[in-house]
Amino acid sequence: MTLTRRELLERTTLAAAAGAVLIASGPAAFAQSVDMDELMKPGPLGDKALGQEDAPVTVVEYASMTCGHCANFHRQTYKEFKEKYIDTGKVRMIFREFPLDTVAAAASMLARCAPEDKYFDVVSLMFEQQRNWAFTDNPYNALLNMGKQIGFTEDEVKACLTNQEILDGVTASRDHASKALSVDSTPTFFINGEKVSGALSIEEISEYVEKHL
Repeated sequence: MTLTRRELLERTTLAAAAGAVLIASGPAAFAQSVDMDELMKPGPLGDKALGQEDAPVTVVEYASMTCGHCANFHRQTYKEFKEKYIDTGKVRMIFREFPLDTVAAAASMLARCAPEDKYFDVVSLMFEQQRNWAFTDNPYNALLNMGKQIGFTEDEVKACLTNQEILDGVTASRDHASKALSVDSTPTFFINGEKVSGALSIEEISEYVEKHL
């Protein structure tokens, strides 16, 4: 699906009337492996990553900003996972956009417009406050307010959400994951190429990581 910036704004304004689309799996689906060349190919906007490049385990997460299971993972598991594996040099984590709806695409665009060193802070804040902006009667205005909270002016938020290059990059990330990696739900993780879907607990994701260390 290729959206223009006008279509994004129109659909974002109308999206809440029908509710956000949440295609998300429960915890711990079955695992499978994928083509590593396709997996490690960054999208047009480049990858957003945390951790040492030479870490023995690479975790790629595909997430939608309006996905409740994704928010649960980041609220309940991510902090401990980061302290246990990323900060200790055992895991490099790559976060990629897989928007399930236009509101999620707009939120991903807003995170991409943040300063480079603030990207993950913005993503975490959006997941923490997901219900405040993702499931409202007017998600566009909610995103405007969210942008101001992050530090943007209203004009900067509007400019970001009408940036066709960023929109195309975000949707390209999703389209590649869907076609080349068979991603069809969020969150989906690839742990050294092993595909696992669902909002993994710290115990579950640790089990997958440990066997690759």
